[in-house]
Amino acid sequence: MSNDPIIELVGVGKDYATEAVVVRALRNVDLTIERGEFLAIVGQSGSGKSTMMNIIGCLDRPTRGRYLLDGIDVTERSNDARAIVRNRLIGFVFQGFNLLPRTTALENVELPLVYRGVSSGDRKARAIKALSQVNLADRMHHTPNQLSGGQQQRVAIARALVTEPPLLLADEPTGNLDTRTSLEVLGLLQELNRKSGITICLVTHEPDIAACASRVVQMRDGRIRSDTRNPQPLNALAALAELPNDGENAVVTQ
Repeated sequence: MSNDPIIELVGVGKDYATEAVVVRALRNVDLTIERGEFLAIVGQSGSGKSTMMNIIGCLDRPTRGRYLLDGIDVTERSNDARAIVRNRLIGFVFQGFNLLPRTTALENVELPLVYRGVSSGDRKARAIKALSQVNLADRMHHTPNQLSGGQQQRVAIARALVTEPPLLLADEPTGNLDTRTSLEVLGLLQELNRKSGITICLVTHEPDIAACASRVVQMRDGRIRSDTRNPQPLNALAALAELPNDGENAVVTQ
């Protein structure tokens, strides 16, 4: 891991105005994430974690403070300018997979490259490489309804990786998955972080999911309440191996 910061939030606040009141979703947040870290942002509903994820992901801009992404000050940039930076530097993984239902895994993974104007042959080669990274090259011609939930999430991770971004943002990536499949996905994220050096920022409300990260930021009432290093993160694949293999929570393969 490098000491080079990829994310710097300085005095960041975010307000949402309603007819009756102004809601302060974030309050004076300072956060630096170094390149190659695996960080979890934890908090219950209303804690500010989703607002912070939206700002980190250049999906929203702060009301106050500064945000630097890979050294680029994106605080005051226009929506279009932030979209350019976002598409170059960030891969997103969501709870709901967001796959196109009538297209194959390969075509789903190719999609970000279509928007970039990458040639058909290069798109296919890069998509196959990304699916291989998540151990799904043998399922590339299957549509989402022919894949288990865990496999669909791995396709979504491959789609996020295909542009080779330095930062992966995962918003409740195991929220729709059972325990066994969640550990499979977390094990994959840990492996990508360790082998590829990709920075991972994961948002969750579950402490046992956050235990797989090497750093945990706890949010409450729009503030960072704690920021702790985890010298021995839970090894997700080791925990998976210890689960009883009794058929419960088994992954369905079609």
